[in-house]
Amino acid sequence: MYKRIVLKLSGEALAGQRGFGLDADIVSEITSEIVEVHGLGVEIALVVGGGNFFRGVAEQAKEMDRVSGDNMGMLSTVINAIALQDAIEKKGVACRVMTAIAMDQVAEPYIRRRAVRHLEKGRVVIFAAGIGNPFFSTDTAASLRAMEIKADVLLKATKVEGIYNADPVLFKDAVKYDEITYMEILQQGLKVMDLTAVSLCKDNALPMIIFNMNRAGNIKRVVLGEKVGSLVTA
Repeated sequence: MYKRIVLKLSGEALAGQRGFGLDADIVSEITSEIVEVHGLGVEIALVVGGGNFFRGVAEQAKEMDRVSGDNMGMLSTVINAIALQDAIEKKGVACRVMTAIAMDQVAEPYIRRRAVRHLEKGRVVIFAAGIGNPFFSTDTAASLRAMEIKADVLLKATKVEGIYNADPVLFKDAVKYDEITYMEILQQGLKVMDLTAVSLCKDNALPMIIFNMNRAGNIKRVVLGEKVGSLVTA
């Protein structure tokens, strides 16, 4: 159903039950699914967070200048991107890490046309270091990169089944939305993505699917058009 996708992964997802660092088993499971979907002929770009190492707005950064904290967070995403790249390439699929902050010895600089060319050649592309500026989240980076490479859909992997009217962990009677618009998310103040990312997607009519990453095979189900998670449209 989708030829080119951007998959947003949180750093916390890569930490598994540890809550910090990288869980090799989780990384292997996630990349196995990515490789399987890639085998269907889908062009895949990843945007990965860095919250499993450092987050500019986290408790450990409260005494730190926000710009310094965000810069550290962006560097954390590069660590995750290199780990994903290594796991994907060990499964026989070519992969490139492209960073918004220049670090030529470990990754390529982000150049839109080069990224598109990598995808066309059948390589998985991982976008790291957010958009290269503080005060912007990796959600915003995912939205921006998806529009720049003309992705068909933005997929956001989470720990829950989709979008709810309240936190399903805290409220057992929370109601899940199968479909919702970006405007409704903004009006209801739902904590799906940060407001900049939501506004970007809304203004550019980019569809987004929020789904549970912890259910094996969900990426493939979404790509094949099954009704998984919550669909967000403009």
